[in-house]
Amino acid sequence: MTLPIFSSGDDPGASFQELLRRSGLDSNAISHGANSNERGLIEHVHATTIVSLRYSDGVVMAGDRRATAGVTIANRAMQKVFPADRYSGVSISGSAGAASEMVKLFQLELEHYEKVEGSPLSLEGKANRLSGMVRSNLPMVIQMGMVVIPIFAGYDLRRRVGRIFDFDITGGRYEEKNHTANGSGGRYANSVIKLRWREGLDRAAAIDIAIEALFEAADQDAATGGPDSIRGIYPQVATIASDGYAESDEHEVAQRFALLVDRLRQAGGLPGAVNDGGRILTQEVAPS
Repeated sequence: MTLPIFSSGDDPGASFQELLRRSGLDSNAISHGANSNERGLIEHVHATTIVSLRYSDGVVMAGDRRATAGVTIANRAMQKVFPADRYSGVSISGSAGAASEMVKLFQLELEHYEKVEGSPLSLEGKANRLSGMVRSNLPMVIQMGMVVIPIFAGYDLRRRVGRIFDFDITGGRYEEKNHTANGSGGRYANSVIKLRWREGLDRAAAIDIAIEALFEAADQDAATGGPDSIRGIYPQVATIASDGYAESDEHEVAQRFALLVDRLRQAGGLPGAVNDGGRILTQEVAPS
């Protein structure tokens, strides 16, 4: 195998995706995790609800673990929150296969850029690059309905603050001041965050708001997965601060869900339910 040689006017620069394109490799020719149903239509595996919110030291990103294909649960433990690099992360909703491949290419692009240029992209530069990748997926949206809507967040080393970016299917990039949510249960999750968020939250309080938002989204949206204590599956939670990207331990997330359930039960928010070591058990109600 020989390395491609480009003229000075055709140099792809630090963009790995542009290098693939100019080398004749189609970065869109990937497996999208789609299945055909009996009607001959394509059913895509979809990632569902993701949230992000700012706190005093950085940002929290979280996502449920359920992926659906039509009315079927395709995967109960899908990863939806990924590190983009040391100081940023990306979470995915929409067509799961296309989104996962986009994340892998995005991670590779950032690594490639840093190696070529000798320094990492700025946080805004990373958001702009992801915006271009979402926009390049638009033909797949039109042709096959493979919508990919990510959330990008990170710690801005120049401003010393956490920042959050949202996108639309055309690649539009919008910076959110404090929080955002996306996916099929995003509207329910966003309602919870709007009510709970306040300036100066610490890490623990921000994580509690994120998991409560996902809990309420799962209660309203069939495609969003809640905590599954029987299988030991809990939503993903990650924080990004001045010390970099860090994923929360699953045991910590399970404990926080147990405390949330206790609080909701005591407040009357979970009628007919008790908490038993993190397991939610429904009490039988005798007929009157």
